[in-house]
Amino acid sequence: MRKVLCVEPVIFVYMFASSLTSPLVQQFIYRRLWEEEYNSTFVADSNATHCEQNKSSPAYIKQKEVQEKASVFNMRLDLTGAVPSLIVAFVVVANGDRQGRKTSLVLPSVGALIADICLTVISHFSFSISVLFVVAFITGLFGSMATFLGGGFAFIADVCHDEKQKTTRIAVVDLIFGLVSGLAGLSSGYFLRGIGFTWTFVTASLLHVVNIIYIVFFLKDTVGVSEFQHQAPVTFKELLRETFSGVCVLFKTAPYKKRILIIVLLFTFMTYLFTVVGGSSLFTLYELDEPLCWNEVYIGYGAAAFTSVSLTSFLGVYLFSKCLKDIYIVFIGIFSYVGGMVMAAFAKTTLLMFLVRVPSLLCFMPVPVLRSMLSKVVLAGEQGAVFACIACLEVVTGTISLSVFNILYAATVAWFSGFSFVLSAGLCLIPLAALCWLLCTSWNGEDLALLVPEEVSSIESVDS
Repeated sequence: MRKVLCVEPVIFVYMFASSLTSPLVQQFIYRRLWEEEYNSTFVADSNATHCEQNKSSPAYIKQKEVQEKASVFNMRLDLTGAVPSLIVAFVVVANGDRQGRKTSLVLPSVGALIADICLTVISHFSFSISVLFVVAFITGLFGSMATFLGGGFAFIADVCHDEKQKTTRIAVVDLIFGLVSGLAGLSSGYFLRGIGFTWTFVTASLLHVVNIIYIVFFLKDTVGVSEFQHQAPVTFKELLRETFSGVCVLFKTAPYKKRILIIVLLFTFMTYLFTVVGGSSLFTLYELDEPLCWNEVYIGYGAAAFTSVSLTSFLGVYLFSKCLKDIYIVFIGIFSYVGGMVMAAFAKTTLLMFLVRVPSLLCFMPVPVLRSMLSKVVLAGEQGAVFACIACLEVVTGTISLSVFNILYAATVAWFSGFSFVLSAGLCLIPLAALCWLLCTSWNGEDLALLVPEEVSSIESVDS
C-alpha cells in the first residue's frame, strides 16, 4: 500500500473532534454544577441560558457561585492531565528525530479516543463529574494535545526545505487549527441541541477511530527509522539519556548567539501563549454569565467567529512575510490581540462581543511565526528537539495560564468579570519587551548563516 506525506488530514480530524468536545465539556460541567447548586434540572431555551440578571436576587448569588465553582473545577481538571502529558510530550517528540513522527500522532489520538468513550459513559449513566479527573490523567498519559502539536509541527518542518515555505506551511497548519476550531465550535451547539452530550461524544470517538486508521495505514513517516532500530535504547534510562542529550545539544554545543536567540524566542513564545491561552479560555464562562447570558448556539457562534480571525491571521502572515521580517509580523499580531482583549473586557452586549473579533483579526500571527523562527535557527536533526521544547512549554505555560486565569476569574467575577481580559492585554508588554530587546541588539534570527555558518555550509554541501 502506497503511503503519503500529507499530515493535514490528521490535524484536521483531530482538531475537529477535540474542538467539538472541548466547549461541551465546559458546558457539561457548568450544567452539572448548576443542578447540584439549585437541586433542579438545568433549563435552556432558544434565546438564553437559565441566567439571572437581577443582582439582588438570591438566584443571582448562586449563579455567581456556580461560575466560581466551574472555573476552579476546570483549573483542577487541567492540572490533573498536565504533568503526565508534559513528560510524554518531551520524551516522544524529542525522540521523533530518531524514532519517527508517527508515534507522536498516534498516541494522542488513542488517548483522545479513550477520553471521548469515557465522556460518553459518564454522560449516559450520569456518573459523578469527579470521574473526569481520572479521564484527564489517562489522556495525559497518552501525551494529549502537546504531543500531537509537537509531532505535527516537526512533521511539517521535516518536509519543508525552503525557509519561506516553512513559515507559510506552519501558518497553514495554524489556519487549519483556527478554521476547524471555528467550524467545530459552531457545530457543537447544534450537536448538543440536536443529539445531546452522549451522542456528540460518540461522534467525536468515531472521528478519532478514522484518524488512527489513517495515521497507521496511510501516512508515511518523514524519518527513516530502520537505520536506528539496531541503535535504539533498550532501557528506559537510555531512552531518557538520549532524549535529554538531543535537547541539550541545542544549548550546550550551539554558538553563543544562537543559544541566546533560541532562549529569547522560546521566552517570547511562552509569554505570549500565556496571555492568549489564559484570556481566551474564559470566553465560554464569560458568555454564559450576565449580561450576555448566551445559550449553547450563541456560544457556538462565538467560537465560530474565530474562524475569520484564523483566516485573516493566515492571510496576514502570507502577505506580510513578502515584505516584512518575521519579528515585525509578531509585533503586529500582539498589538491586534491587545486591542481585542481590551474591547472584550467592556463588551456587555451580544453585538459588541461579536465585534471583539474585529481588532483581533491578526492576533494569531505570532504563534506560527515564532514557531517558524525557532525552526529556522536549528538543523534538520534538531527539529524534534526544538519542537519538544515548544510542546513542553505549551503544556507548562497553558496549564499555569489556565490555573491563574481561572482562579483570577473566580475571584473577580462578582465585581468586574472583564478584569482578566484587561490583565491578559497588559501582560503582552512582556513579549513585546523581549522583541524590542532583539531589535535593539540586532538579533532578529533572519540570517541563519551568521548564527551557524559551519552547520549551514555543511548542509549546502550535502544538498549540492
